[in-house]
Amino acid sequence: MSDISIGIDFGTTNTVIALADPKGVVKSVKFKHDDILHDVYRSLLCYEKHSPAKNSRVDVAGGPWALEQYLTARGEVRFLQSFKSHIASKLFQETQIFSKRYTLQDIMADFFTQFVSDAGDQIPDDKTKVIAGRPIIYAGHSPDEDLARERYDAAYKSVGFSDVNYVYEPVGAAYYYAKNIEKEATILVADFGGGTSDFSLIKFERSGSSLRSTPLGYAGVGIAGDTFDSRLIDHVVSPSLGKGSGYYSLDRKVLDMPNSFYNRFSKWHELGVLKSPTTLRELRELKSVAVYPEMIEAFIDVVDNDWSMDIYDAISKAKMALTNSNETDFSVRFSDKKIEKTIKREDFESWIAKDLVVIEKKVDGLLQESKIPLSQIDKVFMTGGTSYVPAVQALFAKLFGRDKLASGKQLESVAYGLALVGQDPDAQNWAV
Repeated sequence: MSDISIGIDFGTTNTVIALADPKGVVKSVKFKHDDILHDVYRSLLCYEKHSPAKNSRVDVAGGPWALEQYLTARGEVRFLQSFKSHIASKLFQETQIFSKRYTLQDIMADFFTQFVSDAGDQIPDDKTKVIAGRPIIYAGHSPDEDLARERYDAAYKSVGFSDVNYVYEPVGAAYYYAKNIEKEATILVADFGGGTSDFSLIKFERSGSSLRSTPLGYAGVGIAGDTFDSRLIDHVVSPSLGKGSGYYSLDRKVLDMPNSFYNRFSKWHELGVLKSPTTLRELRELKSVAVYPEMIEAFIDVVDNDWSMDIYDAISKAKMALTNSNETDFSVRFSDKKIEKTIKREDFESWIAKDLVVIEKKVDGLLQESKIPLSQIDKVFMTGGTSYVPAVQALFAKLFGRDKLASGKQLESVAYGLALVGQDPDAQNWAV
């Protein structure tokens, strides 16, 4: 039996796998792509259909290979991202990929199969010590926790992880950070993922080499990196595709273009709905009566020919650029068209201002429910890609003071902590 414990942080945007030994040495599984070693495996899937003369086959790729396959495909492709956002949704039962119906469990199983295969022999054959992360609050409307657990279990079992303990993702990050504390400390962990932002209040006490913890409270909200991306899409891209324009009614009155199409376009996990035959037909009907038909034609082109991946990639790069600059140039080309704009950080911050208010209220509510005053928080450990956003940093500096903010391994800390929990003799006490 292996003494190695496995921590898996399956995220909306990125997935990280970490391994810990009994001495507390922890490392991430590396993925080599284009001669570069990556600690992070993008949560992407690409299905490519090849149709030779006699029969057809479908190739599946995950992570960076999925993106590569999408960009170089010669056959039909179906590109999937942010599918974790559906994990607790009863509304998502199945989807059609080419001629086959796929449940969400099928999609997750394909993704897990890909990252295990791409990891090669780095993952131990003995998979008995597996600690998997889960969000505190699932994304979506009326999330079903039991359904989410059922889907998680099925996906993990499909790759041989038959006995999985689940731990809240921010608790994993807290454990990673707290392993170096030398005295009692009350820590707030703010884990900003792609689909959700989760917060944990934990009191840690050190007794020799043993680390004891007392959970003081948990909270979460369905606002995170994908939400910030959607604000950029709404303000930077969608106006060039007809959002805010109009169409002529039968009596030649100008009516507002329906926002429902653009709301879906701004959310990765709803792009598939836009590409349905019904929706495309509705868009073509709107184009025939649109005030600016060329904009709707461009929107149809983006949806029908899968240019959304290029747009979202450009949006992601712009968001990252704004962490270090006060403005950045946004540019994306598709077919014979292009969108070019300058995005100012102050504008971006105004677009996400309401989201930050919701996050602040959630943190305030957690402190009030836990009866923990601000003065008793010793450290705030911020993790996840969105923790880099200056407005998010400024919010927590305002609440707690910049000297209390800490970070490190923003993308890997959850998986590192989960793997270390697997080496804890009291690991079961962390499970949920």
